[in-house]
Amino acid sequence: MSVALLPERLDWADHTWSDPDGGQIILHGVLPTVVYPRSMRPRIEWHGLALLEAPDVVDMWVQEEKDEAESPGVNLAHGLISGGAMAIYLDEISLVEDVTSGRFPDPEPRRLHRNAERHQRPVYFVEPTADDERWSEHLTNEAKAASHWKKLLGMISLGGKWRKRVKKNIFLAQKPPKGVSPNFGSAAVLSTTWWDLNEWIVGEPVVEARDQRYAERLRGALADLRITHGSDAVLLLPLFLPHRNAVLAALESLPEPEEITSNTTDTADTEEE
Repeated sequence: MSVALLPERLDWADHTWSDPDGGQIILHGVLPTVVYPRSMRPRIEWHGLALLEAPDVVDMWVQEEKDEAESPGVNLAHGLISGGAMAIYLDEISLVEDVTSGRFPDPEPRRLHRNAERHQRPVYFVEPTADDERWSEHLTNEAKAASHWKKLLGMISLGGKWRKRVKKNIFLAQKPPKGVSPNFGSAAVLSTTWWDLNEWIVGEPVVEARDQRYAERLRGALADLRITHGSDAVLLLPLFLPHRNAVLAALESLPEPEEITSNTTDTADTEEE
């Protein structure tokens, strides 16, 4: 697949990237804090799960679950008062009818992670840890870009930027799968606007370098999975829908695989429940 042949940015279908060395990566687009109906969940067989997160995200998920058990809605309330694009996103998506949103921990990645644990499938955390020298340099570049005076000044008019990008992204909306509320199209537009503003803050060169590193490690995860499953290996990658095409393009550049191992080695070939 070349960049010119990338799918529509908000196309709902899962997309498959085939590694020339063998195996496939299934890119499954999700929306932050949104619960998908069963018809939108992956139904393919997969052998391992990749998450664009660092391993400590699991501790955060567990803590959010504890917080929700003690005080339902506390994480949403915190997100709404935290400011920034996420607060605007949470406020607006909560008004979209027929879309269950504002759920913490992030419903779809967490559900798939629990599924992988239940069936003893390997999980690959694609984001490097903070002690990784290259990643530490990347995080420094992110911080420098986000703290540039032009970006800080631009944050003052964040509401205006949000409205302009929503109007632009409306034209990217795609009809959801049959039987799913058309309001999921609106939810995708809001998700894309949130994502675009986050990417704007750190800038194109920084996000491209990040996605290239992700692609290296994704190819490494698939290589590790091939040890057990050969060229039939299938790696499932849930990622934010508006981020999918950038990761696809990075994979298409065929970066050298970076060695990465999972948190478990015992797998089972069962369909997603």
